[in-house]
Amino acid sequence: MGIRAQQKEKTRRSLIEAAFNQLSCERSFSNLSLREVAREAGIAPTSFYRHFRDMEELGLTLVDEGGLTLRQLMRQARQRIAGGGSVIRTSVQTFMEFVENNPNVFRLLLRERSGTSVAFRQAVAREIQHFIAELTDYLEVTSGSSRDDACIQAEAIVTIVFNAGADALDLTREECRALSERTIRQLRIIAAGAEVYQQRRQAHAEGECDE
Repeated sequence: MGIRAQQKEKTRRSLIEAAFNQLSCERSFSNLSLREVAREAGIAPTSFYRHFRDMEELGLTLVDEGGLTLRQLMRQARQRIAGGGSVIRTSVQTFMEFVENNPNVFRLLLRERSGTSVAFRQAVAREIQHFIAELTDYLEVTSGSSRDDACIQAEAIVTIVFNAGADALDLTREECRALSERTIRQLRIIAAGAEVYQQRRQAHAEGECDE
């Protein structure tokens, strides 16, 4: 990559970080202006268009990056689990650490999931589906569940964990720890139920074969 290309990528990253930094519990992406983002990034407003077509394209990039960051963290968590440790506890703790360390990123995903922009809602839905698909792959391999059963379990897990993350944004650290423990218990109950369900399906299938 040449010097000019490196500088362009650096400026583009500055715009992305500037937008993330201006998000808060009081300010959603729709409240940001192009001029504010450009000023925070240290560039002229007209230079913005060298990197993004408009604010919507910037917002969609933020959604993509937020989802990718979360998926990468969860992949790392699964790698740690492979070396020993509780699958559910490690996953929940990793997710809650992401929310604590990246509250603006998570707020963006939450708000735009039900926002007014169709493009944003679709982008967040895609990120969540990526998340569900990766978890489905993992459950299918580790639990021996059918693809459909693993997907249903993954959808339930993602829903519970995302809801817990949303609640965690307004809680103290002590309250977050209690919420994490409750979430861990909920997921363990789901996992236990999935195992019993799988055993019953297998027993039923074997019974039919015997007949």
